Amino acid sequence: MAVLWKWALAAALAAGGAGVAPAQAPAAALTKPDRSAELAAFFDRFDRAELAFRPTQKTIRGLRDADYDKWDSYSDEAEAARTRLIIDTADELTKRFDLKSLSPQDALSVRLFQARAKQAKAFLPFLNHGYLFTQHLSWQTQLPAFLIVSHSIANEAQAEAYVRRIAGLGAVADAQTVRARARAATGVIPPKWVFRPVLTEIDGIVTSGTGPALTGNMLIDDLRHKLAKLPLPEARKADLVSRAVAAWTQSAAPALTRFRDEVARQESLAGDADGVWRLPNGAAYYNMLLGLYTTTNLDADQVHALGLQETARIHAEMRTIMAKVGYEGSLQQFFEFTRTDPRFFHASREAYLADARGKIAAMEQVLPKWFGVLPKYRLEVTPIEAFREKNATKAYYENPAPDGSRPGTYYVNLYDLKAMSRNEVEALAFHEGIPGHHLQRSIQFGLGDVPAFRRFSLIGAYTEGWGLYSELLGKEMGFYTDPYSDFGRLSMDILRAGRLVVDTGIHAKKWSRQQAIDWFMENTPVTRGDIVNQVERYVVQPGQATSYTIGKLKILELRERARSKLGERFDVRAFHDVVLTSGPVPLDILEENVDAWVKRVKAS
Repeated sequence: MAVLWKWALAAALAAGGAGVAPAQAPAAALTKPDRSAELAAFFDRFDRAELAFRPTQKTIRGLRDADYDKWDSYSDEAEAARTRLIIDTADELTKRFDLKSLSPQDALSVRLFQARAKQAKAFLPFLNHGYLFTQHLSWQTQLPAFLIVSHSIANEAQAEAYVRRIAGLGAVADAQTVRARARAATGVIPPKWVFRPVLTEIDGIVTSGTGPALTGNMLIDDLRHKLAKLPLPEARKADLVSRAVAAWTQSAAPALTRFRDEVARQESLAGDADGVWRLPNGAAYYNMLLGLYTTTNLDADQVHALGLQETARIHAEMRTIMAKVGYEGSLQQFFEFTRTDPRFFHASREAYLADARGKIAAMEQVLPKWFGVLPKYRLEVTPIEAFREKNATKAYYENPAPDGSRPGTYYVNLYDLKAMSRNEVEALAFHEGIPGHHLQRSIQFGLGDVPAFRRFSLIGAYTEGWGLYSELLGKEMGFYTDPYSDFGRLSMDILRAGRLVVDTGIHAKKWSRQQAIDWFMENTPVTRGDIVNQVERYVVQPGQATSYTIGKLKILELRERARSKLGERFDVRAFHDVVLTSGPVPLDILEENVDAWVKRVKAS
């Protein structure tokens, strides 16, 4: 691997992180009852205090208590209070617990919470910088999707809670209207092109459903579907549906319309510049986001340069595949060929889903040769729902319920089959499913006696770095036997490398959306529809896209360092378990965990 990224990552990590007591054995074997029980109770109190702000997280975890009918606290004041809770808890934690008095596993938990609080403190001045509505991720689509995916109905009381949550969408919409208006007053407004798709999306949600029964409304239909499985009298089911219709028409829809009016008002105020550099203190905001998502001190220029270097490396590998398949022409002509030739696209949604499921089934057969700890949760592959697929990302993973009541789900966007190349099916399935996000999250959720913030946290460079590493690992495991599928893997790899270039280009170098699209069209084989979707995502979610390649490169660096030091004693299964069984950690802590494992193996 090239010197530049090694130097950049090493310098940033050396500056950004101190030592950690790595996870040396399962938590139970390292327990020190005098302090471990006290620390566990401390973290449990924090978890309950934080969940009081976030009833939806309770639902996602499978906790169906008195808050099962409630929404989160959607206000700037509540968000600030939750952030202060994290910071203040870390201060108390530092005062009460000396790392030297704790087991290695407990010390790791303390270090990880301190790192989380450091990020929260950095984020505190920018709590109101994020866009409350975008074409990519907005509460008005996320909350209905949450009800459909996460709000299970096993009895009448849970059905009642569902109806109350539909009614509660009205208060949420009004609160979000107030917040959006306040942010607009400070200049936090999305670029002008964002507004048309958002308004169209809200219109589709508000008017969904026909007739008095609102047939076709995503939430009313979901309630009917879930009620059909309950042993309730039909009259009782009909009453619940009727009340849900009233909740939608009298509370949710009118408030969503008021929110839509505010979005329409802001459209006339919006400008054409795409990067967050234009926001108040925008440069500092973006630098903070880079640190948050990469867990390094890399600045925008370093991230941009790393992306260009990775792009050049992947181009060379792509030319090798061009020669293998006998294509004569330029690299850009080969890109256009793979973007447009019908052979590279499925003819139907069913065919795509069958292909993806088949690739995952084949991967499941070889996992034990590469991993000691295997996923215990089921994995499903399903299309993104129709009401939000047009503007959604191409694919994503939804966590399982910790109690197993809901499987892990790989959602794939089949709105436009011409944006979903057959060549990329394997790489996407391995990234979102196994050995990617599903394997990683299954192990994380099953960690057992670690604090909840570790079982359910996300750290961008670790989580997405592992997903991208998993795509390459699939090749090492014997997949991508079709050279075009291997080209698809490289297409996904260069997409992530390009994100380093384009994200920093937009938000630090003042590129326009069109400049970013043009760069991708010139340097990648990604289809135009997907490129537009991707670039528009980076515009409204600054920094997040930089986590993938930086995390993957660090995992690869650590693996090859361990292999070099251990020689024949290197065990890839053990290496993977070391990476995965501590849960998500910043990259500097991951490095210390791997180095400690190497020392233990050499000493044994």
